[in-house]
Amino acid sequence: MFTGLVSDVGRVAAVSGDSKLKRVAIDCAYDPAGILIGASIACSGPCLTAVTVTPREGGCTFEVDAAAETLARTTVGMWVPGMRVNLERSLKIGDELGGHLVTGHVDGLAEIVAREPVTGQAGEASQARESWAPSERFVLRAPPGLSRFIAEKGSVCLDGTSLTVNGVEGDTFTVLLIPHTLAVTTWGERRVGDRLNLEVDLIARYAARLTEGRAAVGPG
Repeated sequence: MFTGLVSDVGRVAAVSGDSKLKRVAIDCAYDPAGILIGASIACSGPCLTAVTVTPREGGCTFEVDAAAETLARTTVGMWVPGMRVNLERSLKIGDELGGHLVTGHVDGLAEIVAREPVTGQAGEASQARESWAPSERFVLRAPPGLSRFIAEKGSVCLDGTSLTVNGVEGDTFTVLLIPHTLAVTTWGERRVGDRLNLEVDLIARYAARLTEGRAAVGPG
């Protein structure tokens, strides 16, 4: 399990394989001593298993395998050397749950349809700064069948980042990214037309499943 709070931004070092199985090497700042072979790491959303770990200056390089299902359902199949990816180590019992419960099982790909700065009224403290970075509002289109799991003020995980839904209209929804998140994740690089790994809220998924089950049974 994860929380959707990015703890490092890695960089794809190498990609090999084909459409059935790819191996991806990722450079990161994690201490190699803390990553066991078989450890789960969320890589821009999907939970992937570390199959090798090699120490390097400033951190390590770990390798993961992505099978056909992952390649078909996520952006992993489009990764190339040099791309940056949001990373999160798996949650430990007793860790702070600062985001929301995330499984690392991607449901589909959301597409960015608009990105716009949200400046609003800067306070006196902000006006006193030499440079003030605005927040950014992203409008995204959910893939077919997933929009029903997305609700205003609910949670979604996009490219491994836990975010609050600001609004929903049809199959589109909006999220707001503060300057800090834009700076410490890959969101600052995202543009209109980009597709992101989407995991809907776990509670919403099971609530919908229970509702469908009751409807099939009919009134008692």
